[in-house]
Amino acid sequence: MDEPDHPSAHEPVSTELVYMGLPSERILRPRFYVALILTLPVFVLAMGPMIPGLNLGRWVDPRLSGWVQFALTTPVFFWCGWFFILRFVRSLRERDPNMFTLIIIGIGAAYLYSTFAIAFPGWLPDALLTGGHPPIYFEATAMIVTIVLIGQILEQRTHARTEDAIRALINLAPRMATRVGPEGSEKEVPVESVVRGDRLRVRPGEKVPVDGRLEEGNSTVDESMITGEPVPVDKEPGDSITGGTLNTMGSFIMRAERVGADTVLARIIDLVEAAQETEPPIQRLADRVSGFFVPIVLTVSLLTFVTWYWIGPEPSFTYALVNAVAVLVIACPCALGLATPVSIATGIGRGAQAGILVRDAEALERLQSVDTVLLDKTGTLTEGRPGLAALLPADDGDENTLLAVAASAELGSEHPLARAIVAEARARGLVPTPPDRFESVTANGVHARIGSDSIRVGKPDFVTGSSSDATDLWHDRTEPARLAGQTVILVSRNERVLGAIALADRIRETTRGAVNELHRLGLRVIMVTGDNRETADAVAGELGIDLVHAGVRPEQKQAIVMEHAERGEKTAFCGDGINDAPALAAAHVGIAMGTGTDVAIDSAGLILVKGDLTALVRAVHLSRAVLRNIKQNLFFAFCYNSLGIPVAAGVLYPLFGVLLNPMIAGVAMAMSSISVVSNALRLKRLKL
Repeated sequence: MDEPDHPSAHEPVSTELVYMGLPSERILRPRFYVALILTLPVFVLAMGPMIPGLNLGRWVDPRLSGWVQFALTTPVFFWCGWFFILRFVRSLRERDPNMFTLIIIGIGAAYLYSTFAIAFPGWLPDALLTGGHPPIYFEATAMIVTIVLIGQILEQRTHARTEDAIRALINLAPRMATRVGPEGSEKEVPVESVVRGDRLRVRPGEKVPVDGRLEEGNSTVDESMITGEPVPVDKEPGDSITGGTLNTMGSFIMRAERVGADTVLARIIDLVEAAQETEPPIQRLADRVSGFFVPIVLTVSLLTFVTWYWIGPEPSFTYALVNAVAVLVIACPCALGLATPVSIATGIGRGAQAGILVRDAEALERLQSVDTVLLDKTGTLTEGRPGLAALLPADDGDENTLLAVAASAELGSEHPLARAIVAEARARGLVPTPPDRFESVTANGVHARIGSDSIRVGKPDFVTGSSSDATDLWHDRTEPARLAGQTVILVSRNERVLGAIALADRIRETTRGAVNELHRLGLRVIMVTGDNRETADAVAGELGIDLVHAGVRPEQKQAIVMEHAERGEKTAFCGDGINDAPALAAAHVGIAMGTGTDVAIDSAGLILVKGDLTALVRAVHLSRAVLRNIKQNLFFAFCYNSLGIPVAAGVLYPLFGVLLNPMIAGVAMAMSSISVVSNALRLKRLKL
């Protein structure tokens, strides 16, 4: 189908693309409704005589009932089940037997045999007749199509991959840019018209339109979408600027260097699109079981035909044909279509109660096989925002005085470090004094006057002025904090240094326990972060992380995930930022923190609602329990029907003169379905 127009070169992915060889839920849903409406009367007509007190034979002639069932079942089989038939044909063409191979062989045999039985009842031996009428299996055909349709709809709902991640990425780029002319004039133009070499004005609060280099002015830019680092970065002439990042303070002029598809943001979009398009669908366990079961059933059916044809009573060909078909019918487990989706749907509900949202059901199924967990640092292992790490007052000072003075000076600043200082002061019961005068010096710090006091807070050389000795002294005293990955600022009053304040993105309280539990579950834990090596190593050492990748760009994060996968590792990537989107999409399982960006959430298969890694531990337990439940369901789906195969083949006929009765098939299907649903519902009580 044609894609709708979009202002970006990156077109959204069609929601009608097939998954696992089937169309979207929107197309399957009306077919299910039709199948349900037509199947109910077929079921009543077929099973009514077997239910005490509901003997429809008193009102409906069995032969007429057969033709009515034929009329109702035909559209169910050929229209409602059309996509299953296509999957069956493809499985034969590709020599890849799966669940649909088994289903279509079984219900196809039931439909063709039943049509033959009502059209030529006199051709069937008396031993097969019930009350003088041949057994028919139209209700099996209609019921199985209906049950498999609802199973596939459940699966489609949980498997649906939306285009929200790509749309959110596209929306990060501003639509307009301010171009600066040779004579200094400024004109707002569409970003698409910006070319390499253009000079662009970026004001406070605006997003950087394209990648380039700062030429005039100073600023502080929030680059968390690229680096994951929560602290905005000071920019001076000559520094690189990335499109889509946010200019928080200070107006500047930049020179455009990479535009259009060459920008970092455009490359991130390409990586996410490529990862979503090339990720192969999981080979479902039901299909793998069917791959063994189909040849066995076909072999038994063929042996049944040959045996009855050579040694059976007359008419031997009819006995051979009917019993061979009976084997195919009884071997088709209607519960097979529910075995996987019912467990997954129940598991999704249980996960939601435990703070785990499942966007992609396959992600829940795949998580059980993961052996390597790659974690972003900022916002995943840590809180994602700076907080007070240490107060280092001068020898004759105290912590509260140092913090109160700094908070008073920073009261008018919007910088994240300033907000962290003010918040900590208020948390300690200190009341900052509003400054009489306030000046923010971009990329350096703040200068405030409170009464007669002149206060400076910021970088050491800004605070100590020209005194290189004082700068060196405080640099030496605060070196341990810097080595621990903390940001250190000085505070002075009337040119006298009161002390230093160390700030850092603090580790979440629950992270250490979660990492230990992941290790206990046999998982290797790796940190992948855009932060510098010192900060990353400090966090990793405290948490016992197995391996650290530091200073990593967004495209490198995806490459690292793929490198681990190429070594045979089953990877889960957990992150919260825009810069994590390509890695989330490329990983075996992408897991986003619910406190993160929409782009990260839309690129992931699982979402941890509270942004807490203990939910990841619960998700691993849930995934393993769901897979066990699916395996149990597959056993139930095959068990009852497999027990009926010998009866269908006629092993009881020589001793008791018994051939397969429709009651046996009905009971087998009912028991397998009841067992599957009951077993799946146990997941609701799963302790996580």
